[in-house]
Amino acid sequence: MINVPFSPPDINEEDIAAVSAVLRSGWVTTGPQAKMFEQEIAGACGTDRAVVLNSATAALELTLRVLGVGPGDDVITTAYTYTATASVIHHVGARIVLVDIAADGYGIDADAVARAITPSTKAVIGVDVGGVVSDYDRLRSVAESARRSFLPKGRVQEVLGRIAIIADGAHSFGATRRGQTSGAVADFTSFSFHAVKNLITAEGGAVTWRADLGLDNEALYRDFMLLSLHGQSKDAFAKARNGGWEYDVELPGYKANMTDIMAALGRSQLRRYPEMLERRRAVALSYDSGFADLDVAPLPHSTADGESSLHLYMIDLAGRGVEQRNELISLLAERGVSSNVHYKPLPTLTAYRRMGFDIADFPKAHERYSNEVTLPLFSAMADEQVDHVIESFRNAINQIS
Repeated sequence: MINVPFSPPDINEEDIAAVSAVLRSGWVTTGPQAKMFEQEIAGACGTDRAVVLNSATAALELTLRVLGVGPGDDVITTAYTYTATASVIHHVGARIVLVDIAADGYGIDADAVARAITPSTKAVIGVDVGGVVSDYDRLRSVAESARRSFLPKGRVQEVLGRIAIIADGAHSFGATRRGQTSGAVADFTSFSFHAVKNLITAEGGAVTWRADLGLDNEALYRDFMLLSLHGQSKDAFAKARNGGWEYDVELPGYKANMTDIMAALGRSQLRRYPEMLERRRAVALSYDSGFADLDVAPLPHSTADGESSLHLYMIDLAGRGVEQRNELISLLAERGVSSNVHYKPLPTLTAYRRMGFDIADFPKAHERYSNEVTLPLFSAMADEQVDHVIESFRNAINQIS
């Protein structure tokens, strides 16, 4: 039987050689590789600067902290996401405000965001589910409409002058929307380079921001650096230079820096990322063709608005519901095909129920979740694995219908 894992990393000999070179160099923590990776990420996204960190979660949290978000503030995000999107709001002491998704997709409902805004709202976090970039222009328009009621705290909020629009771009590195690349669409974007993502550093993440926000790029970059390394005024590479030991601690920060080992892997992956995306696109197109006559609705990865990063091949099972969805997953597993569900809405999870959230208040998110299944999609996928998934899914959907 052919086995198809869900999302194994695509690592080749060039990646291994890049990491080995760092291990032999004598410098393995944050250093030249991390700094070069930042420049390359910024270049790929069309932004002036990027900051690489040890996770996308750290990227999101430090963004909130750089923005001065904290106790007494509200941050709005979607109920249809992984916990990391919302948990960082809790970490900084702000109040999590969840809204439903739009009726026509998996992204946050901008109209619901508009209704949820109060003078305490400091940020909105959209989520690029499956690699499809959310409509941040619409969210920015909502933020502009609420500008007169915005109450800024600190210099960054004062310069921005409105609610910050943040992208949880954990899925969307390399995606585009209306001619812009993810990373330059929202005000701030966090990326994930976790082992199951399109481009990996094992763990790891990055932050980018738009150049037209009126903010001081150098000051922002320094704020991220201070927060990510205990508030220390020099990183280890700078301190290691002859006579460079002297440093200060300017604030009680965190430990969220990316190592050169991780950055070397990321740089190697980035060099072949276009061909990796092309292979993912070929797999998705094969799926689209193979399922075209079925009563299911795959997530569109290519639209008039742009191209996704093809991170997840998500399928809406057209009203079949949780029991049949779970039966389908079991049938696929019997044929060696791993599948998944993205996502259990936050109000279905214990931690968020304890916060007082009720899934009944998010009917669109609940309906999407109840009918969603995600099929394997990875750049090292063989043609015979693709064919096996198509055949297995078609057999399974016929059995549950």
